[in-house]
Amino acid sequence: MPSLRKAPTMTDVARVAGVSPMTVSRAFKPGARVNDQTRARILEAAEHLGYVFDSTASNLRSQKTDFVAVTIPSLNNANFADTVGALNEGLQARGLQILLGYTNYDIHEEERLVAQLLRHKPQAVIVTGGRHTPRTRHLLLSAAVPVIETWDLPETPLGHVVGFSNADAVQAMVDHFVRKGLTRIAFIGGDADRDTRGLDRRRGFVAAMQRHRLEATRLIAAGPPPISMREGAEAMHRLLDSAPDTEAVICVSDLSAFGALSACQRRGIDVPGQISIAGFGNYEVGAICVPSITTIDPLPRQIGAFAAELLCDLLDEKADDMPVRRHILPQLLIRESSI
Repeated sequence: MPSLRKAPTMTDVARVAGVSPMTVSRAFKPGARVNDQTRARILEAAEHLGYVFDSTASNLRSQKTDFVAVTIPSLNNANFADTVGALNEGLQARGLQILLGYTNYDIHEEERLVAQLLRHKPQAVIVTGGRHTPRTRHLLLSAAVPVIETWDLPETPLGHVVGFSNADAVQAMVDHFVRKGLTRIAFIGGDADRDTRGLDRRRGFVAAMQRHRLEATRLIAAGPPPISMREGAEAMHRLLDSAPDTEAVICVSDLSAFGALSACQRRGIDVPGQISIAGFGNYEVGAICVPSITTIDPLPRQIGAFAAELLCDLLDEKADDMPVRRHILPQLLIRESSI
């Protein structure tokens, strides 16, 4: 069996480029002072040799890493993917990489992940949501690195916030239906404690209905998050069986709204002629289905871009220590399902 080839070292690159190993090390660090021509010569030598810079030793000396820890509740949710994509784009220019943790909408899993991620000394931590276990809060408050909470506006933030009020966003949807003269309005989803943002949307629905002096009793549980199209359809069938006079329904997501729309079409119920339907998230499926689904765009890319901009300012000490609260304003998109 042939022996493995020895990997090229920093010393090998330095010899080929005609510089010192220390200059090679600096050339691979964003922002380090290295002559452009020298850096180009070093990178060309590294490419020729197949050398990959190992930052481990440098990180051990400086107690700094080149990554940012990020937690998200779902890997297949287009909104969170957009947020992470924009965040990654903003951090790449600074030479930072994302280390992603998947919580599956479980604050106890978030606790485990945060403890594990902090052992690797990230330069910062960005979490989705503003509700955490007491231990998670303690870990993040004690971490001595910037912490940014996203997709929420927590009452007692850990530090910096880039997000919006899920409750207020759904209240705007209720107001839209009431302006159309609809009063028998239902809500599908947000029944599980795991999905804190879904619960906030449900609370916003109840608060808005009470503000309009309307009954907020048409609340249909649709299962644990993330709620699928099938679960949205099943919930809609239950709603139509129990309250057939319902005039409008707000779903916790566009996926569940698409399921609700499909259930109506199976029963021959005209949307929006007999019942209006709305979702949340501005997913592609809601824009291309027939009829297209009224929704709320939470501007996920904007959340990621603003979080990246804020974090870079914090790391470059362009922002002071005072907590920043960046309020995103979701957009109400009125489409065919509620016209």
